[in-house]
Amino acid sequence: MNGSLHPPPPQQTLHGRIREDLRERIVRGVLQPNDRVPSESELMAQYGVSRITVRQALGDLQSACMIFKVAGKGSFVATPKPFQDLAQLQGFAEAMNASGHETFNQLLQLRSEPASAAVAQALALARGVPVTAIQRVRYLDRRPVSVDFTWLPQSLGSRIRRDDLATRDIFAMLETDLATPLGHADLAIDAVPAAADIAAHLDIDPGTPVLHIERLTHDRDGRPIDYEHLYCRPDQFQYRLRLHRA
Repeated sequence: MNGSLHPPPPQQTLHGRIREDLRERIVRGVLQPNDRVPSESELMAQYGVSRITVRQALGDLQSACMIFKVAGKGSFVATPKPFQDLAQLQGFAEAMNASGHETFNQLLQLRSEPASAAVAQALALARGVPVTAIQRVRYLDRRPVSVDFTWLPQSLGSRIRRDDLATRDIFAMLETDLATPLGHADLAIDAVPAAADIAAHLDIDPGTPVLHIERLTHDRDGRPIDYEHLYCRPDQFQYRLRLHRA
């Protein structure tokens, strides 16, 4: 009789074992970015399995963007995706430049417009009052990674300089130029199919899933000052967050 109250763990599949062994080698740095992964024949001999099993393992790692294949040459370790830590209230350029990445913005729109019902509610304004609307495409290492829509109260947005929007974060301008210290932000995250205009800016097909972030940032006194909708390419960029159990 089995004295354990818990059933034994399920046995790992052969391709799962190979996948996890390779994943561990990549995570631990035994295999570095752009290193060649052992060939299918080498893995077949090492684990005593069929080619189909090896290809399943490699396919899982490729789907997870941990390796990439080069025709006629084999599989190689992928470069880790750049990421931004959502536990810190930072601008995109602030986070990426600190990691050694190149960023710049393509300004699509900077104008005054009447606040829609959603924008007015977010910024605690009356519907129809003028707000500053900003639309940008954010580039990371010369590749488009997000389309950002931002609305600011006119008292702040009217003082934003067009030339600064190509290279600087709005957060940095609010704090440094407009003497408006940031306090906290509320976020909602989901996945949505890319609309045609978003897809065109991100160089993807319409309907491709993108990460959508709705963010409302408040100043140090708790007043809402920056309302945003961000549409990000998940294949080029990550958001990360560390959670602690209460």
